[in-house]
Amino acid sequence: MNTSIFWFRKDLRLADHVALTAAIETSERVYCFASADQIGSRFDELSTNRQNSLRSSWQHLSNSLDGRLTVIKSPSELSALAIKVGANRVFVTTAYDTHGITELKAIATDLHAVGVQLMSKGSNYAIAPGTVTKADGSAYKVYTPFYRAWAQLDQGAPIGTPDLTRIAHFPSKDLAWNPQLELGNGVTAGEVEAMRTLERFLSERVENYAEKRNRADLGGTSHLSHALSHGEIHPRTILAAVPEGPDAEVFKKEIAWREFYADVLFQKPASLNEYLEPKFARMRYDEPGDKFEAWKQGKTGFPMVDAGMRQLLTTGWMHNRVRMIVASFLVKDLHLEWQLGAEWFERHLTDFDPASNSHGWQWTAGCGTDASPYYRIFNPITQGFKFDPNGDYVRKFVPELSHLAGSSALEPWEHAHGYSFGYGKRIVDHALERNESLARLEELKSL
Repeated sequence: MNTSIFWFRKDLRLADHVALTAAIETSERVYCFASADQIGSRFDELSTNRQNSLRSSWQHLSNSLDGRLTVIKSPSELSALAIKVGANRVFVTTAYDTHGITELKAIATDLHAVGVQLMSKGSNYAIAPGTVTKADGSAYKVYTPFYRAWAQLDQGAPIGTPDLTRIAHFPSKDLAWNPQLELGNGVTAGEVEAMRTLERFLSERVENYAEKRNRADLGGTSHLSHALSHGEIHPRTILAAVPEGPDAEVFKKEIAWREFYADVLFQKPASLNEYLEPKFARMRYDEPGDKFEAWKQGKTGFPMVDAGMRQLLTTGWMHNRVRMIVASFLVKDLHLEWQLGAEWFERHLTDFDPASNSHGWQWTAGCGTDASPYYRIFNPITQGFKFDPNGDYVRKFVPELSHLAGSSALEPWEHAHGYSFGYGKRIVDHALERNESLARLEELKSL
């Protein structure tokens, strides 16, 4: 019997799935596996929120397969499993990120040693990285021309769900490791929920998306980042459903930003952890210490920063505008390297995406492609007034300030009872640290 394995990585869905469809259509029997560990990401080192997020996604996918998904500890087990079930091919969605490419190469070598072929198909992008190029074949380094070219390419129509009757059940009791796939506390995940989230966005939020997406106190974003990160929905499916209109166009551009960053990382794999603009590696940075710990725990004394960091710790997610604010604070106010923040985000974000994370941080740090100039330094106080004008976001995540009405929560130091419930004083003077950052930039220019 022609038997194959399908390896679910970051594509935990059944519909609009090129690689899964190819596996089923060319095999008589398919066994499905997902791996907890991936190169560069050990499951047991992730936050509880992120672990629960993955468990929930696996559980929903397994339910859709009537229990026929098996979660293994490491993809290195695939070669032994292929022998056990008599598979001669392992199908997987093509990876384009730094660790993913390395991982697929390593597994292909392992499988080849036992006479099994790794078949990579499709991508997790509307337009696969490396496809959007200039007329001379070179990659775009700036977003706007990338978007114009990206928008002109045929993204293809979504494909349906393949025949699942060919998927076989693997006895999990034969495995040395198998996690309990309980649903995480409050975690909503899975392909069905992803489609519901898309439908809610299109019916309730897309019309005012351009205006409300930056407001941390409003639910104006699409809330699809988790589903995209886990591959519970394909961006091609999303784009096919989005109507025409100015707000929808702004949303499409956000999808394109995700694809642009994926393209940049594919072209420059080392930029996952290294400065895209190398000169910034020579800038004078401080060593992480107590102030870094205060940033991680949301105890900097700056309400907007602390609300964002506590939202991350409690929910596993942070509003995108606030990600920029806390990133600027880490790099420009605390003078720490962006990689420290990126690593913290990777551990905690349930919607973690390697390209968007690294290059989003580098954009704010002023060292990436399409970078905000280094001398653009976010003021964490005025940013609060702009994107949480009534203080609702701050009060929600910083209960020590819940007694302060309206915008008072954004400046507790201006009110007699601002610190009455234990909120901490500011750990730095923003004006002084802004000047210090600019001075370090001048030092760099002279090197």
